[in-house]
Amino acid sequence: MDPSGDTLPASACTALQALSRLKEGNARFVRGEARFPTVQKEVLAQLAKRQEPFATILGCSDSRVPPELIFDAGFGELFVIRVAGNVLGDAIFGTLQYAGRHLHTPLFVVLGHEGCGAVSAAVDLKLRGVRLESRIEVLLENILPALDGIDTQQPGEAMLQAAVEANVRRTVREILQTPEAKIREAARDVMLVGAVYEMKSGRVRFLD
Repeated sequence: MDPSGDTLPASACTALQALSRLKEGNARFVRGEARFPTVQKEVLAQLAKRQEPFATILGCSDSRVPPELIFDAGFGELFVIRVAGNVLGDAIFGTLQYAGRHLHTPLFVVLGHEGCGAVSAAVDLKLRGVRLESRIEVLLENILPALDGIDTQQPGEAMLQAAVEANVRRTVREILQTPEAKIREAARDVMLVGAVYEMKSGRVRFLD
């Protein structure tokens, strides 16, 4: 069996095998060896019956960070939730719960990215009082608490990088506090990890 888990049906993947598949796919993407196969009608017909993704990704809406491409994943392999700043909210929590309860994905990933506009706007709001449209500021309120511990004396780019990582870590912590996550974590049948996509290199850096 391939240690990456690629030979396994998605429903049979463990969390570690799912994480290995993401890392292998991102490595192919970075090397310029992504597969991007044409999906045959037989595959589409099978997917029309049911979905069995091996991982759930909560990522940013940024058009430059499509999870299926950067992980070199095929149709039906990833259950993707995208929202600016990869923040949480009632609808996002509901979607995560659906992924856990009904799709049984063993791996959940909170995926931030370098140069995130939402995080940058939250930094500007916190440090410089830069105001934006009211609905955007509601979004930014979900990011502001993550910025409390960052060093505001860092150069701008380094501070933004620290803020992006802090935002990912806070989202992971919030998910871990939900009853569903505590139950599945105790049963050791699920893994939740944070990661940051590096825009220039294409590499996904998984956080400790």
